Amino acid sequence: MFGLSALELARIQFAFTVSFHIIFPAITIGLASFLAVLEGLWLKTRHPDYKKMFDFWAKIFAVNFGMGVVSGLVMAYQFGTNWSFFSDFAGSITGPLLTYEVLTAFFLEAGFLGVMLFGWQRVGEKLHFFATCMVALGTIMSTFWILASNSFMQTPQGYEIINQQLVPVDWLAVIFNPSFPYRLLHMTTAAFLASAFFIGASAAWHLLKGHRSSAMEKMFSMSLWLILVLAPLQALIGDAHGLNTLKYQPVKVAAMEGHWENKPGEATPLILFGLPNTVSEKTEYSIQIPYLASLILTHSLDKQVPALKDWPAEDRPNVFMVFWSFRVMVGLGLLMIAGGVIGLWLRYKQRLYQSKPFLRFMLLMAPSGLIAILAGWFTTEIGRQPWVVYGLQRTADAVSAHGDIHMSVSLLTFIMVYASVFGIGYIYMIKLIRQGITEENSHGH
Repeated sequence: MFGLSALELARIQFAFTVSFHIIFPAITIGLASFLAVLEGLWLKTRHPDYKKMFDFWAKIFAVNFGMGVVSGLVMAYQFGTNWSFFSDFAGSITGPLLTYEVLTAFFLEAGFLGVMLFGWQRVGEKLHFFATCMVALGTIMSTFWILASNSFMQTPQGYEIINQQLVPVDWLAVIFNPSFPYRLLHMTTAAFLASAFFIGASAAWHLLKGHRSSAMEKMFSMSLWLILVLAPLQALIGDAHGLNTLKYQPVKVAAMEGHWENKPGEATPLILFGLPNTVSEKTEYSIQIPYLASLILTHSLDKQVPALKDWPAEDRPNVFMVFWSFRVMVGLGLLMIAGGVIGLWLRYKQRLYQSKPFLRFMLLMAPSGLIAILAGWFTTEIGRQPWVVYGLQRTADAVSAHGDIHMSVSLLTFIMVYASVFGIGYIYMIKLIRQGITEENSHGH
């Protein structure tokens, strides 16, 4: 069906479910910390605006959290249904890591979520604040374990292969594998940025509509301070992550750069744009900046960057997808930095809440953080191909023995169910945001 093999359909199905899922945890991570900050500020200053903002975002957080849990459960089952040979090969490592996530993060979030959402009149203020902080901590710990598992698949270490199965011999080496610290920082920062733009866009919408309350202005201001700090920091973390990838997965970097071959003694140019062609093994219509790839990736003007032709065709990822998803991520990152800087300039000019072009820009940037996260994940996951555990198990050897008809039907079912269930959730969330901060959605404290 669709002219695709069972392997390709299984990959599309996992990509579809994981792409749908990651949007919710990304916002959950950022909103949980934002709620903890708001409650802390309210306890310290007793300013009613912080309490109003807390009540407003707590509702949206609850809907988002629920959708994240449901979409995540479906994804976990696919390891057993569609990727049983991967589970057989790597389950003794990925299984415990995902179990630790449930035992630490999920129990922490679920245990304190009820207190955070419904406990205002039932527990003391300090205990309520503690519950909110524990929910925020739970989201960070969840990120920790999920990325430990995924990073092991990118840069495996601390294992032995016995009877064609991965056996952990050093758990600290497994968890703190070479790419893990960079990827944890990169993803957590991305989640905070995505949430900041989500919050900023919500405030911008209300400011454009003329809902000029001090709480809305505070919300807009707080999101822009965070963007100003985190967007440039994310670029630095991304650069460090790129250098780590160059060391452990050089073919992925070659695909990101669309760089096919090195000429003797010639520095590598940076290809800004172009169309990578796997048949001619060239990046056609390319716009290049001489020396720049060498400068960025090797921090020198004469060292060369690995080229795609250094690997046989069957060991290369989908160059076109990796090349363009990387550019989408970087392009949006540059727009985020610009947003933070322009916001600072308008703040200095005391026109932050009045500048309609900037408010419209922030409204348009609402999904930018989430799109950048998806583009980043596409880069890293498609760039790892044809391996599912890098250098140890190929994706083709990991997939379950299903027929293409079976995979097609299940994929179509997923698309229909997700579109209806999560579509309703999205519509409800947008409705809550449009209501804005009213006196009714504050408990009055």
